[in-house]
Amino acid sequence: MKKLLATLAFLPMLASAQVNTANLADLVNPLMGTDSKPSLSNGNTYPAIAVPWGMNFWTPQTGKMGSGWQYTYNSDKIVGFKQTHQPSPWMNDYGQFSIFPETGKIKVDEAERASWFSHKAEIAKPYYYSVYLADYDVTTEIAPTERAANFRFTFPKSDSSHIVIDAFDKGSYVKIIPGQNKIVGYSTRNSGAVPENFKNYFVIYTDKPFTASTWHNKDIDKGELEYKGDHAGAVLSFKTQKGETINLRVASSFISIEQAELNLQREIGKESFATTKQKAKDVWNKTLGHLTVDGGSVDQVRTFYSCLYRMLFFPNKLYELDNKNQIVHYSPYNGKVLPGYMFAGTGFWDTFRALYPFLNLVFPSINKEMQAGLVNDYKEGGWLPEWSSPGYADVMVGNNSASVVAEAYLKGGRGYDINTLYQALLHGANNVGPDATGRLGVDYYNTLGYVPYDVKINENAARTLEYAYDDFAIYKLGKALGRPASETEIYRKRSMNYKNLFDTSTGLMRGKNKDGKFQSPFNPFKWGDAFTEGNSWHYTWSVFHDIQGLIDLMGGKQKFVAKLDSVFTMPPIFDESYYRSVIHEIREMQIANMGQYAHGNQPIQHMIYLYNYAGEPWKTQLHVRDAMDKLYKATPDGYCGDEDNGQTSAWYIFSSMGFYPVTPASDQYVLGAPLFKKVTVNLENGKKISITAANNSAQNRYVNSLNVNGKPYSQNWLSHSALLKGATLNFKMSAQPNKQKGIKPSDAPYSLSNEK
Repeated sequence: MKKLLATLAFLPMLASAQVNTANLADLVNPLMGTDSKPSLSNGNTYPAIAVPWGMNFWTPQTGKMGSGWQYTYNSDKIVGFKQTHQPSPWMNDYGQFSIFPETGKIKVDEAERASWFSHKAEIAKPYYYSVYLADYDVTTEIAPTERAANFRFTFPKSDSSHIVIDAFDKGSYVKIIPGQNKIVGYSTRNSGAVPENFKNYFVIYTDKPFTASTWHNKDIDKGELEYKGDHAGAVLSFKTQKGETINLRVASSFISIEQAELNLQREIGKESFATTKQKAKDVWNKTLGHLTVDGGSVDQVRTFYSCLYRMLFFPNKLYELDNKNQIVHYSPYNGKVLPGYMFAGTGFWDTFRALYPFLNLVFPSINKEMQAGLVNDYKEGGWLPEWSSPGYADVMVGNNSASVVAEAYLKGGRGYDINTLYQALLHGANNVGPDATGRLGVDYYNTLGYVPYDVKINENAARTLEYAYDDFAIYKLGKALGRPASETEIYRKRSMNYKNLFDTSTGLMRGKNKDGKFQSPFNPFKWGDAFTEGNSWHYTWSVFHDIQGLIDLMGGKQKFVAKLDSVFTMPPIFDESYYRSVIHEIREMQIANMGQYAHGNQPIQHMIYLYNYAGEPWKTQLHVRDAMDKLYKATPDGYCGDEDNGQTSAWYIFSSMGFYPVTPASDQYVLGAPLFKKVTVNLENGKKISITAANNSAQNRYVNSLNVNGKPYSQNWLSHSALLKGATLNFKMSAQPNKQKGIKPSDAPYSLSNEK
């Protein structure tokens, strides 16, 4: 009887969740990934209270001013409610200030004013945040728009209730205008990559009159209504009744205080907190509703929508609408206010892999704006960014703007200046730029066919492999634009440069010296050095455009598959000597119990799908489901490494649908195995992709057969252009692999070596 009761108790966890497609936003857990620290990342995320691609996000601040770990789940105290634009804790923030309610003695210093809180008294939704500040008996609520927010504070009975405005250090300004219940100011705090005149201007209105003073550092300037200096702030004081609410309407601008005022009036005006909250919720439900799922567990559904939420932020809008409703932006390159689109806050090294492919499939209209923004990046800064935060940030390797630009056009993007972008790609491919733009080591790469190990250019093998794929992207775009063969053939030839680093003695990629000899000694488990945040076992697969060529180098499909298998069967040993310590990416691989497979970092995330190229797609199906089940959950520790601007989430979303963009600058997705019994993708052109797997289950994780639009389908890939026309994919799943499906050479996905 006890055994029966235990079984019955477990059944609801196995049952399929009933998804209310009209209320998808409430399935999201914005706290997914927030239980992180520098030494071990479970996502390194923060709860972003915002709307999709909004210019501003809001987050409760538990970390110290200036700390990239601005909200961590294991914290006990909140010090402010912060406007943020932070793409990751490693990149830190720009354009930031905070608001904080308190009672009793005025405390402006963040350490002194910090209040205890509990997750039990915290509500985090994409469109709404609420928390009880125990030390002050105050509840804070936030509802966002693209460039503004509505705040609601519920106070106790007190003769000394306060709201502290903190414009942060490193140069700030506040001015209090009591007759209008208004505060204006700016913050300049940033993490580099901005012009000298960078400011985040803000305007704040209260719905109740106040007495007020400015403050600076820790000193209150009684009676003073304006302050400019290192660390400026304002404190507003009220008498409140028990349960009394005070509302704040807040907006900001990178252009001016007047533009911040315009943003506020346009996006909130006089509307109530409830109206702002509902509008934000409606936006989220509509945006998330482009993908609907059925036939998964409650945990799977929540994880799916929590990942989808995380994909819809970066790059975020940097542009605004002026008083003539014209699109304008503050340039993070020259400090001018100029017409046109601008986006910021993403690293292409991460996001070219799956985030941008997802936008091209599901949200091409926002990517069209992003491409127009890239045109302005190039015109104003002279280079395409590889990491923007908001201007050029000197971090990571590769020239992956080539993939982002080429893929968008190849997959149908139009209505922006593609010819200027193509010239930007040629410029970046043949020159060294500032702050990780262009190609470091380009002269070696263009003459020797690789970046040498012994010329004091770090992560040289990684650069070579990524440049080769980037050259492929330029080649494909050039062909699509009708450029002469004499030009495009250069990039086609260079895209084969990956072969120059393949070491036949080990069957792995290896750094090579300027004299043509491989670097020695060689430890394939050594992280960094010739590679970027990984080792040779991770980067050997970075031949996104020519897996058949890699198979040939390894001696054929059987040896290729054995090499893939080895990644999962080897122990998670490592050599961290290059970094002189165990970086968090190493630790995350070590503890996952998946051998050398390091899904917590981007270089290897496509590797699982490569079995499809060697005629053993069932191994992809096995490992994809294993990774989804083991490495993702909608909990504070729900990722297996840095989430990284939507990329790690995009892997999950694509994999849940049953396919993945191994070669973004191609027309193909490589097949895996769907997670749900049904997924519907509502495309912007009005068409639908219907993905069904009626007998899908934890046991039935293999694809026995696939029908596409009612016809049997044996190939291991899907066409992007065909999916855009609308498609019905009907998977029949089984508990045992079908080792006769997808085994013919003609079933393999695209490789450049097979191009005729």
